[in-house]
Parts: sequence; C-alpha cells; structure tokens
Amino acid sequence: MDGDRFETRPTNPMNSTNSTNSTNPTNSMNSTKVSVQGLARFVTACFTSLGVSEEDARITADVLIEADRRGIASHGVARLKRYTDGIATGVILPETRYKVLRETANTLLVTGGNGLGQPVSHRAMRSVIDKAKEKDVALAAVRDSNHYGIAGYYAMMALTDGLIGLSASNAFPLVVPTFSKDALLGTNPIAVAAPTSGAMPFVLDMATSTVTRGKLEEYNRHGMPIPPVWGTDAHGSPTTDAAAVLKDVVARRGGGLLPLGGAGEETGGHKGFGLAMLVEILTGILSGGAFGPHVYGRPNAPANVCHFFAAIRIEAFIPLDEFTAALAAFVELLHGSEKAKGYDRSYVHGEKEFQRAKEQQEHVQIADKVVSEIERIGKGLGVTADF
Repeated sequence: MDGDRFETRPTNPMNSTNSTNSTNPTNSMNSTKVSVQGLARFVTACFTSLGVSEEDARITADVLIEADRRGIASHGVARLKRYTDGIATGVILPETRYKVLRETANTLLVTGGNGLGQPVSHRAMRSVIDKAKEKDVALAAVRDSNHYGIAGYYAMMALTDGLIGLSASNAFPLVVPTFSKDALLGTNPIAVAAPTSGAMPFVLDMATSTVTRGKLEEYNRHGMPIPPVWGTDAHGSPTTDAAAVLKDVVARRGGGLLPLGGAGEETGGHKGFGLAMLVEILTGILSGGAFGPHVYGRPNAPANVCHFFAAIRIEAFIPLDEFTAALAAFVELLHGSEKAKGYDRSYVHGEKEFQRAKEQQEHVQIADKVVSEIERIGKGLGVTADF
C-alpha cells in the first residue's frame, strides 16, 4: 500500500493539502457502516460459492477486510470483483495448489498453482515464521500466484511470535522506469513489521511507486482527478486523468504510474525505480517465475505473480525485551521531536492504520458505491448480503 510514511499532522488539517481528508476519496464520499463479522461471512460465502475451500475463503476475506479496517480501502472488499471474476472466467483457480518445490532448513521455494494469492501467501509466511523460530532466519520465494492483498498483512503475522516480518510482491506492470515511456514494472509493495514495547508495532507497508493501482481505481471510481505527479499518459506526459492511465496501461499503449520519487532523478525517482527492481529480483527472478512485463503477460492467462517472505528471530541478536524497548524509545524520540510550524503531531509507520483498525474492530466504513457493487456480486452468486 502507499501512504504509510513517517509524517506530521497539521494543526488544522482541514486547511492543509497534507490532510488525510484531502487525499482519501472515501472521506469525501457517502459510506455505510457495516458489521465486520457480517461482511466476513458474506465475502467468505462469495468465494465458497465459486468452489474455494472454507479455510481459503476465510483467509482471503480476512485479508480484504483487514485492509478496510486499517483504512486502506484501495485494497479492501472493493477488489472482490477482481477475484470473483478471475475465478469465474478460469483465470484464477478456486483450489489452492500450494506445493513446495525446494526446501532447506531456512528456505522455501513454493508454487501457488495459480490459486488465490492470499491463502498461498498465508501458508508460505506461516512456514517462514515456524522455520525462523527454529533457525533464526527464514526466507520463502513464491511463484505462479495471484494478487495477495496488502503486503503488511503477512509481515504482521510475524509479530505474534516476536519476530520481524517482511513481505514483498511483484504485480501487473503499471510503473514507468525512470526516463522511459512504457510501464514495465509493478507497483511492487514492500512491508516490514517489527514488535515494540510501545502501544503499536512498527509496520512499514508501501508501494515502490508513488501510489498503487488500487488508489487510481479508487479515484476513478469516484470520478476524482489524480495529482499530476502520480502518473503519465501514453506519451509520457503528466496527467490528472485516472481512467486514462488505467486504460493505457491495460492496453499497454504507454504511460503509467511513476516510481516513488516521481519523474526523473531530481526528486529521487530513480530510487523508487531501484526499489521496484529489487522486488522483482527477490520475487520473480529468485523464484524462477515471471518478472516485469511478463507478469500478467497474456490476456485471459495465469497472472504468474510472485512473492517473497522473510522472518527474523530477534533473540538471535539481542534479547527480545531489549529490542522492543529500544524501538519504543526510538519511536518516542521521533514523537517528541520539535514540530514544523503548523504541525502538532508526528506519525510513525503503521500508527494511523492501527488506530483506524481499533476504531473499526466491530464495524467498518465502506463506500456506498462499493457496498452496491459487492451486493450485486453476491446476488449473482446467490449469496445474500447480511452485513
């Protein structure tokens, strides 16, 4: 996901372009508060009606709803149609054909067998965690998978066991390399989660592009213009038209999203480009799977998305309580730093999302347009929306 960064809060956010309200279309649209449990039952039922196992359906539903609970609407239930359509058309297989191709004490190479990315990734990360608890560090590369939701979900799985977790994935080629015109890289998210003794863990969950495809889809869904630093048109020029960017990259006519840092080298766009390449190396190339423009390389064919997971046992280095106390002290140091004029609060990565999830533990706000869409999906599958 994008937008997870260390940042400060303006004293009067409604008058600032840095305000969450000014960049999150859900905040300016009508929304409905729905039951988390009811929504989970509904989404799970939609998947099981298509032949997905109960366990895999529950995992997939949990990943999607956790995104909404954490305020990442671009990766929440708004994406349900993407998965149900994929299964219905045969592009995604309903059964998870998880298979370990190669294994050592510290590593795994896994094929997802073109099933849903969420259950494949959940199993791979669980194996990595178990290995790291025994062998201090563990890594897994996954190929032949599909979109897996928010990267942070899998990194955060390690927190329960007092480990540092890492997750990354390549994706549909939407991002234009520095000084290029055509989209050849995915938004390629990276997530890292680390436990602290403070109120909230550290969770960096970010795209290596300026924003994700989901964010463009969200703006397009609400008919809102995007900032010109987010994407380019088919000729490589900045544009505010989300629909045009999405259509051009799907048709591979040129243009796309910009790397983290924007266009050119002056603002560091080459660094975002480098991070996206790093993800391709750890996911597609290391796994022997698809990379760059070969991900979603052919219409109506398997996506061949690839993932990477890692876990680190902190106590292989220093005592866990020493680590968590030091990280908590570091966070407090950042919180206590003198603020720039007009700002009264600093946020460390993950804090906004944990606060939002706490507020939405039992009920979650979903945009009315999304509610209507998933109700239509349910109706077509014979599933009643009881949320």
